[in-house]
Amino acid sequence: MSVVQINEVVEYAQLNLLAGFGGVHRHVTTSDVSRPGMQFAGHFEEFNHERIQLIGKEEMNFYHQLRDDERQERFRNICTSSTPGIIVTGGQNIPSEMIHIANETNVPLIQSTQPTTRLISTITNYLEAELAPTTSEHGVLLDIYGVGVLIRGKSGIGKSEVALELVKRGHRLVADDRVDIRRTVNERLIGSSPKLIQYLLEIRGVGIVNVKTLFGAGAVLEEKRISFMIYIEEWDGKKEYDRLGIDEHTSEVIGVQIPTGTIPVRPGQNLAVIIEVAAMNYRQKSLGVNAAAEFADRLSTMIEQEKNNPMEGR
Repeated sequence: MSVVQINEVVEYAQLNLLAGFGGVHRHVTTSDVSRPGMQFAGHFEEFNHERIQLIGKEEMNFYHQLRDDERQERFRNICTSSTPGIIVTGGQNIPSEMIHIANETNVPLIQSTQPTTRLISTITNYLEAELAPTTSEHGVLLDIYGVGVLIRGKSGIGKSEVALELVKRGHRLVADDRVDIRRTVNERLIGSSPKLIQYLLEIRGVGIVNVKTLFGAGAVLEEKRISFMIYIEEWDGKKEYDRLGIDEHTSEVIGVQIPTGTIPVRPGQNLAVIIEVAAMNYRQKSLGVNAAAEFADRLSTMIEQEKNNPMEGR
């Protein structure tokens, strides 16, 4: 399971750590944050102690209305052994008892000058990206006519070479050889390149080339949503390939199903053009235009007419 340390959140959002320094390496395991107004009112049945707690002006105003013993008891109950940290927003003054209890329990107590709603957005977006499930795939990722296409196949099959041809034809490279993939909260897969090999293509017989340097900044992308996957394999005369494209195939990546096609390779094929057409065809299908289904409907209609009028056309 992916985790982020609370000190990384402090550094990213440029916050001020005031107390609880012994807990700066506590783990944040969820992108959700909580505002402990109900806990200040004494209700702990639904307390999400694994979340970062944000104390805004409303929560602090209510807190100050409590008796001294109630304030200490309820804030202490918020400072559990699994509470990642507590952030007081809007540049508010922090009561001395909060600082004392935070130091005593080693729960990071943090101050922010940002308004609560803005800080929630900042932290949530950061944590969603950092805590997203990830994996890596061997392949090439390109943006082809706006479609993120992940090209896979055995080593040496020609993935990088076809990627170079596609870049020359105006499409954009995202990653070659290794594609880092993360799953977002809305079940999308985002692919990117490791920094070490970003913008680079390895071409056998030539070596490593920098696509951004050779073709310009418009030939590369930092990241792209993966919408379609293509497997390239050597032509096998004994294998039956789908000639109509009626059957829909998918591959699972981090629990997300990705539409997938297989392209057999044999000498003389213009693989770049075929992959271009496959990407265009996928885009048309996503818009509701399915040529294979249309052909099947025409064929069914013709067969039905032949059955009803066997002498017609003779």
